[in-house]
Amino acid sequence: MVIESEVGPRVFLTAPLSLEEESDVADYRAPNLLQRILSLFSSVRPGSDLTRIQLPPLFNLPKSQLQCYGESVYCINNDMLSKCGKGENSLERLKSVVGWSISTLRPLMFGVAPYNPILGETHHVSKASLNVLLEQVSHHPPVTALHATDDKENIEMIWCHNPVPKFYGTKIETEVHGKKVLRLLNKQENYVMNSPKLVIKLLPYPGVDWIGNVTIKCEESDLQADLCYKGASLLSNKGYRSIKGKIFVTSTSKTICEINGHWDRSVTTKDICTGKVNEIYNAKESLSGMKTPIVKDPKVVMPSESTFVWAEVSQSILTRNWDKAKQSKAIIEEKEREFAKERKSKSENWIPKHFRVSYSKELGWESTPNERWVPQAPIIVPT
Repeated sequence: MVIESEVGPRVFLTAPLSLEEESDVADYRAPNLLQRILSLFSSVRPGSDLTRIQLPPLFNLPKSQLQCYGESVYCINNDMLSKCGKGENSLERLKSVVGWSISTLRPLMFGVAPYNPILGETHHVSKASLNVLLEQVSHHPPVTALHATDDKENIEMIWCHNPVPKFYGTKIETEVHGKKVLRLLNKQENYVMNSPKLVIKLLPYPGVDWIGNVTIKCEESDLQADLCYKGASLLSNKGYRSIKGKIFVTSTSKTICEINGHWDRSVTTKDICTGKVNEIYNAKESLSGMKTPIVKDPKVVMPSESTFVWAEVSQSILTRNWDKAKQSKAIIEEKEREFAKERKSKSENWIPKHFRVSYSKELGWESTPNERWVPQAPIIVPT
């Protein structure tokens, strides 16, 4: 589904990424895709940084990476986020946070990728009382900041992501540096977590996996969840998209419950003492039939809005007009290069509009929003 605004900046909104059986991502996949991808990376050495490679539109989803990050927060059916703050005790709240964190992952299609956001690009969407704002605060290296607030539930999120993809001959691994912070303001609890790695396998067979270890820690409650995302083995799909982990007391390392399941199906917790099993995440309930955002007030859509910046490229991809898509994308990328040269010639540093950004070897990239609350957006998710 595509929504185009009739007044103000021309905006294109596509359906959110969903479960594979419902996704239309396959419509964008090119024939002989593996051969083309291998050809694309034939001149790239193992270990190379891929952040500066510009993919042709044939390999792009009709949306920016900012939209993909944003969708993982505002596109979900059941209200898992508000549930995080309603648990009767800190353990129940952590279980809900674990379930919510799993819901931010989406099954991805091999061979297509979102656009690399340009510097200063933004994405601003609201769903009921939840308002989400993202900004590309650095281009090289690519760094995305996210701020989301829900004044009704008194919840705040701050993310700072720096994806670092590298080519290793038979696969591409993307480590997502940076942290996510979920704040339950009514409970005065802060949950700090990292992200799994995205692995694109080229050989011996193509595929996309989320793998690696994730930690979700709440210092205020002295509780922590350790999760391990596993992918398919070389010889079989056993364990494909499985997730295992535990919730324990940080100070004593005493395990309270075990976590098991598959992040694209169902995930449960099992109490160590009682043996009671509870489902904390159901992918079909959460990600099926999600609604496409719509433009509520096109007159106030920012010129930096992702769905405006990439509108012509997205429309051309959807209509399979590859020549026009290539031309439109080249114009955007050339303007980006010209702005970069101009800043360099004037010795100017880019200053983000909505965030203060810092970097250190110890902590990596960190972002602080300029405003306490994110305002209502001109783009909304129907409820």
